[in-house]
Amino acid sequence: MASPRKAPRKLLSQRHPLLYQLAVGLRRLQRRLIWLTDGKKYAAQREEQLLPFRVKKHQSTLLRKLGDADMQLQVNKVTNLSLALKHIDGIIIRPGETFSFCKLVGLPTKAEGYLMGMELSFGKARPGIGGGICQISNMIHWLVLHSPLTVVQRAQHSFDPFPDEGRVLPFGSGAAIFYNYIDYQFTNTTDHTFQLHIWLTEKTIEGELLVQSELPQAYHIFEKEHQFVKTGEVFYRRNEIWRRIIDKRTGNMISEDCLAKNNARVSYVPGQYIIEASDA
Repeated sequence: MASPRKAPRKLLSQRHPLLYQLAVGLRRLQRRLIWLTDGKKYAAQREEQLLPFRVKKHQSTLLRKLGDADMQLQVNKVTNLSLALKHIDGIIIRPGETFSFCKLVGLPTKAEGYLMGMELSFGKARPGIGGGICQISNMIHWLVLHSPLTVVQRAQHSFDPFPDEGRVLPFGSGAAIFYNYIDYQFTNTTDHTFQLHIWLTEKTIEGELLVQSELPQAYHIFEKEHQFVKTGEVFYRRNEIWRRIIDKRTGNMISEDCLAKNNARVSYVPGQYIIEASDA
């Protein structure tokens, strides 16, 4: 019989808030220095005029009931999303340019109007200024996966805090954000110019990836090997994210590749699980 796993020990910075703030400050400084010295050309120009061809469109619900979390945090999130989108909607990504979510949006603060929303940190969902804007980075990542753009920096949460409720996209297909060193970046290594158009409706956030000239390939993202694994008293959620590229002219498959393998600790008891593993 598998013995229960001990709870992971807290990092020193988790036990001492001042040390945590110092660590965050040092990492943010380091990232600012990287922005100045890494030689990348970061996308910065936004245009109201939209490019003519659509690569991919997606929408997701704004207000979702997540466990017993305070719904006011979801309501506040809508304000946070609208503020962050002002820096992203219409952004042009030309050949050779890199999109950086954190560089464009900046640090969410009360002074700029950001409210307390839900953020995921150290295995828990908790209130935080600007919480919820990762719904934009999740949206962007899903759009980018359906294109030849190259993801160069992406983080995924190491835990799954809530059971599925209305989930549309495969688990683990999002992109976590924490200003500024947990960033989401992709580079345009193609000869095409791309544009992001993202907006809010009364009930949804909607987005599309646009391009200057039509692409010759189509992209299909799908999930494999989804399962819950129980080790001792701890549940984990695993899956694989795959992409199939199709030649639009012939309909033939060009390639099929595994993009990511996810293994996240689950903060709830799933309705069922497939594998029970031992610690041995």
